[in-house]
Amino acid sequence: MIGPAQLRFHGPRFRRAHPHPTQHDQDKTASAAGTKASSVVTCTTANTKLTVTEVSRPINHLLLKATNTGSKPCYAYSAPFLRAGADAQAPLPWAEETIPQAVLVLEPGRSAYAGITTYSPDGEGGGEEKTLGVFFTDKKGSATNKEKTLKLPNGGVFFNSAATVTYWQDNAADALSW
Repeated sequence: MIGPAQLRFHGPRFRRAHPHPTQHDQDKTASAAGTKASSVVTCTTANTKLTVTEVSRPINHLLLKATNTGSKPCYAYSAPFLRAGADAQAPLPWAEETIPQAVLVLEPGRSAYAGITTYSPDGEGGGEEKTLGVFFTDKKGSATNKEKTLKLPNGGVFFNSAATVTYWQDNAADALSW
């Protein structure tokens, strides 16, 4: 799992401490891309619809859904950068154990899912947040330029230092199974 010290806030962009993909990452991307790589774009807030919902199980979880509303397929790289609350100083860490086998390609109308653990008894501090800022990730591991701010369910959700987010998954069950 990536800790807050391994993520940096750079103005309006978040960046992983080592943003360059490894050869293994590039091989996975190439295998997922197939022969029409030039016609696939990066998923962004401009070509997707984002929703966040509370789930009954597992407890302390939310489900983030990104649906491709564009006319071209898009890559849902890595995991979303999430800002829990308007005053968040760092994005939620990514749950490294949830890395999928390949980069997800979302055909128009298709969705990707990320599970969000909001808190754990092992976590420290925390507070109730009313919004969730979402940035997509580009091919280099940096956040895309546009943030989408979503209202959290029930007027607010408690987050503490144990909060994490999964990598994008192709179904809700996998996003919530960790």
